Amino acid sequence: MIERILRPYDLGSTQWYVLYQLAHQGPTPQRDFLALLQIEKPTLSDVVSALVRKGFVEQTPDPKDQRQRILALTETGRGLWETLPDPIALILSIAFDGVDSDTLDLVATVLRNATERLNNYAPEGNET
Repeated sequence: MIERILRPYDLGSTQWYVLYQLAHQGPTPQRDFLALLQIEKPTLSDVVSALVRKGFVEQTPDPKDQRQRILALTETGRGLWETLPDPIALILSIAFDGVDSDTLDLVATVLRNATERLNNYAPEGNET
């Protein structure tokens, strides 16, 4: 659904998240996106290259470490961001329209706990 919402803007979901981060947090070290997005370095390089090529993001050397890059929105990127629909908000409104907030809170708690348990699960004798 996210891909379908963003397709008219020639963006993928990972590109959207990079723009989201830059629009909300400002210039960000490129290396920070590896942990934020939980993706590999080559994938991030492809995403950033596409955004730079489209003129939405600029890369500048980090003043503290010239080997690192800082990403920031360009004026074109800021203009695009202001016109983009929020795919997450749209999906939530479609999926949960008419569901009361107490029920949503309960569902979020159950899913958060289940996700935590799955992430921390290690079968007996295999605690790695």
